[in-house]
Amino acid sequence: MRITIAHNNNAETLEVVAHLKNALEVKEGVVFDAKYPDVVITVGGDGTLINAFHRYENQISSIRFIGIHTGHLGFYTDWQAQDVDKMVDALFLREPESAKYPLLEVELVTEANEKKHYLALNESAVKRISHTLEANVYIDGQLFENFRGDGLCISTPTGSTAYNKSLGGAVIHPRLKALQMAEIASINNRVFRTLSSPIVIAPDQWITIVPNSAHFVMTVDGSKLDLHNAKKINYRISNKEIRFDRFGHTHFWSRVQSAFIGGKDDFI
Repeated sequence: MRITIAHNNNAETLEVVAHLKNALEVKEGVVFDAKYPDVVITVGGDGTLINAFHRYENQISSIRFIGIHTGHLGFYTDWQAQDVDKMVDALFLREPESAKYPLLEVELVTEANEKKHYLALNESAVKRISHTLEANVYIDGQLFENFRGDGLCISTPTGSTAYNKSLGGAVIHPRLKALQMAEIASINNRVFRTLSSPIVIAPDQWITIVPNSAHFVMTVDGSKLDLHNAKKINYRISNKEIRFDRFGHTHFWSRVQSAFIGGKDDFI
């Protein structure tokens, strides 16, 4: 089994990484391979796992992810630091079984009709920094609305608990292969009319944003791209998926409860 460990450099994280390496080294058949791993173990938080995802996105169909959190419980990090030995034992005592979650495919089309493709685990947003964004929004190639405001955010089901939720979007279970679009501070008047509500589209549908601005910003999982004279951006569910080892994989609604509501001990 080819394994690599991705981590941040916090003191607690480095202690866990050292313990994890020792636990793995005594297992028969383990090869540490950062170039072509079978399993990527991340130690840190959701940001660490997202960074690892983008590092290996070209190999995403052949990799399984396991997340160990050294902080508060994240939506991609299942195991706690004190459970490292238990996680390593489970990795070698059980047959591999994965939980698969959908990804967002982003297709940027330039004025020269060049196409650039990106993958997002959480979301992609289109916005302007110092001015409002003007754009036409299409669903399945049909005009849906004329948008004016700070921007638009398109998220995956797993990303629905991130930026999307802060915009008033719905939390969607990751087994639903649906995209969600949420508006960022939309302006509504006689010229620009929007639904003023997040929308969720079916797996076989797609969203197209045609900006009326020569310069705007597109983010992919928080990474910023400054764009000039882009023709349109197409968003759809990718035919690729991210896979997490199912053992120890925390129940999704338990994650939501822990992150936003609190545990049972917090209720009066």
